[in-house]
Amino acid sequence: QVQLVESGGGLVQAGGSLRLSCAASGSMFSINAMGWYRQAQGKQRELVAAVTSGGSTKYVDSVKGRFTISRDNAKNTVYLQMNSLEPEDTAVYYCNAEARHYSGSAYYNAWGQGTQVTVSS
Repeated sequence: QVQLVESGGGLVQAGGSLRLSCAASGSMFSINAMGWYRQAQGKQRELVAAVTSGGSTKYVDSVKGRFTISRDNAKNTVYLQMNSLEPEDTAVYYCNAEARHYSGSAYYNAWGQGTQVTVSS
């Protein structure tokens, strides 16, 4: 069983920055990819950024050049540095991890509780 705990959300003015953190906790598990999703009011949840265990990253086009995803494998923690924030970035951000018990063969998705990011004009 893996739990994801998020921090770093809040209210910021347009052009500002926030850094989200997500730490995975539990025992006898391994994680492949980790990522951040977001869901704005009235819209579907979308993948914002993802990073594999080997460090390969991908981003949705709207955040390229502004957001940076990174991870610390030793701490089982993923970060999302968000710069030049825009009102369109306002959403609930969810941490996601592809996790597996050490004795198992199949990965499953673990989700954080979500953290609100609000960007004012």
